[in-house]
Amino acid sequence: MSSTNQRIECRVTGRVQMVMFRDFTRRGAIALGITGFVRNNEDGSVTVVAEGEEQRLKALLGRIAKGSLFSRVDKVETAWSLATGEFGDFTIVIS
Repeated sequence: MSSTNQRIECRVTGRVQMVMFRDFTRRGAIALGITGFVRNNEDGSVTVVAEGEEQRLKALLGRIAKGSLFSRVDKVETAWSLATGEFGDFTIVIS
């Protein structure tokens, strides 16, 4: 099964910091059984790196694109690759 797992690396721009976006993303990922992390970037964007089944990652991408209640997502740049299996859970990286 792990051979079918995929990885997404996303850069999310818009109003995505200080609006509970990281927590929103983490809760969604955990509910979908996805591993990885989310972190704020200095330029105001957010990075999401997630691994799991392709359909579950697509569901997470849909959630990310909509954003949390107070966020505004302008753009989600996404790169797909094969999962590395390096994550045990989904965490918020404090930077």
